[in-house]
Amino acid sequence: MDFVRELSEYVRHASVSTDPAFRAGMEGAREHCCALLKSAGLEVEVVPTPLHPVVIGRRRGPAEWPHVVLYGHYDVQPADPLELWTTPAFEPAVRDGRIWGRGTADNKGPHLVAIAALAELLRRRPDLPLRVTFIVEGEEEIGSPSFPEFLHARKAELAEADCVILSDTASPSPDQIVITTGLRGLVGLEIGLVGPKSDLHSGLFGGAVYNPIQALTELCASLHDADNSVAVEGFYDGVEPPARWEREELRRYPLSEDDFRRSLAVDELHPGPGMDGLEAVRFGPTLEFNGIGGGYQGAGTKTVIPSRVFAKVTCRLVPGQDPADIFRRVSEAVRARAPKGVRVEIREMQGNPAYFVCPPDRPNTPADQNPVLARAFREADRAVAEAFGRPPLYLREGGSVPIIGDIRRETGLDSVMIGLFTPESRLHAPDENFELKMAERAVKAYGLLLERLAGAPRR
Repeated sequence: MDFVRELSEYVRHASVSTDPAFRAGMEGAREHCCALLKSAGLEVEVVPTPLHPVVIGRRRGPAEWPHVVLYGHYDVQPADPLELWTTPAFEPAVRDGRIWGRGTADNKGPHLVAIAALAELLRRRPDLPLRVTFIVEGEEEIGSPSFPEFLHARKAELAEADCVILSDTASPSPDQIVITTGLRGLVGLEIGLVGPKSDLHSGLFGGAVYNPIQALTELCASLHDADNSVAVEGFYDGVEPPARWEREELRRYPLSEDDFRRSLAVDELHPGPGMDGLEAVRFGPTLEFNGIGGGYQGAGTKTVIPSRVFAKVTCRLVPGQDPADIFRRVSEAVRARAPKGVRVEIREMQGNPAYFVCPPDRPNTPADQNPVLARAFREADRAVAEAFGRPPLYLREGGSVPIIGDIRRETGLDSVMIGLFTPESRLHAPDENFELKMAERAVKAYGLLLERLAGAPRR
């Protein structure tokens, strides 16, 4: 397979799932994905959903063969602002050892790595004792709304598999791969405060009413203590601390605390108690303000007291925290602390629990861990070391990938997450790109991993 040619053709299909104007791009990308899976020797099925269909590629075999699920998504983020791209977002270009274009790193390039590796492996070993189910969805960038129902409908087939392998997480550099062991959960809420029945003249009414902007900023400020801990009763109840080996693994990370600070162009980091910045984004829960609005936002000034204001809040969660419980606790704190001069409206935005999978041979590895999953971790370690020249790190990631938790909850399967984008990949931003040397090494690593999993004892 000519990797650059196939990825270029894939990226030319502008598969922006959030915008109906890109329907043709979604259809083109889906058809190209089907053709790629067929060329790798898989049976292909397109499963309709209320929005964008799921593509399934299958390689069947005897029940005693191990069965792995591979995952990717063919949809991409919008390319806006278009004027900030060096070359057009959907006209892929190769320069400086990278291929540039929307979707190159998120996620067309990484799952094409797995397809390319599988195609070459099956060409060389057509009798390979390995069953494969390759799932490529089209709604990841809009929160995968159809995916839970898809999983439920296909539960019998998928639950019979042994593990999931995917690449939709990060590594610090093209030379140092991270196998992600955990993802923070998420729950969001929008806080609305309503004051007077309409906006008011600040001269005629200022000083008499509680300005909703003042009430909102005071309320938001009350949700953290000075040390940046979350000041909500019970917020940390049940939080499971990282194992000692996880902290030791993080010390091998090729970025110091000061490097991290400088990369963000801030004078000082502000982690909560007991953690440095690199630990806080992996091991600690948060309450963050993502947006705030109210009153006049245009040029110049307008002397107004707004009637309505809002703040958008998300909480990143760690193992031991329940999204519904955190939503309830934060909502209760907001309602209890809001002044009587305003009315509170709260809307829940989204929620999913944290995810953690422990690699084998650790003090906290489950005694009943699936043997194929354990072997997948061990063989991924060997394959990455051979292909990239150094072993991977095993670290949690601060972001959230809800489908990983959905897969475990519906099917019981855990995931081996091999990071194939880096901070230089510019995900969701202009000039997204995928490092081609990294891709070449990753194809080799995936091939070694899948070949060594073949024939593994299932129980």
